[in-house]
Amino acid sequence: MRLVLILLIAASLAGAAEKQLFNGKDLTGWKQVGPGRFVVAGGLMKTEGGMGLMFYEMEKFGSAVIKVVYKTEGPRANSGVVIRLPEPPPDPWYGVHNGFEVQIDAAGDEWHSTGAIYSLSKVTSREQKPAGEWNTMEIELRGPLTVISVNGKKVNEFREGQPVPERKM
Repeated sequence: MRLVLILLIAASLAGAAEKQLFNGKDLTGWKQVGPGRFVVAGGLMKTEGGMGLMFYEMEKFGSAVIKVVYKTEGPRANSGVVIRLPEPPPDPWYGVHNGFEVQIDAAGDEWHSTGAIYSLSKVTSREQKPAGEWNTMEIELRGPLTVISVNGKKVNEFREGQPVPERKM
């Protein structure tokens, strides 16, 4: 699950200024549940260990664009960005079952690859660059609509309440 993040930014759709969520120095504002962990090294946030869920606990966001700049360290790296959590997660699977996980996984199928909403909304194209190269993912939250772009190309659009397949694990 090796993943490196350099930047997490949220910008309100109402025109408010961008807000950087990761300060590049430490994990202030973030909380971890589960056995995996994130460390900060050289201004970058890196994953270590097994599955875990790190969430931003400083505030909730409504309509906003979340920008994530990341690279993976291998072709089978698997991670994600959990959005629309109703409450702080008690365990690492909570985000998958109670929120939406926007997948980061170049090796997954169309329902589980980068830009897919895990088991709910598949990608229309694969835009993630190879392991070791930087990618930019933008997740736009506009009311019940979620629009996901990877490296400047729209790869997914999901509206809460639309028909979805039975979830697979």
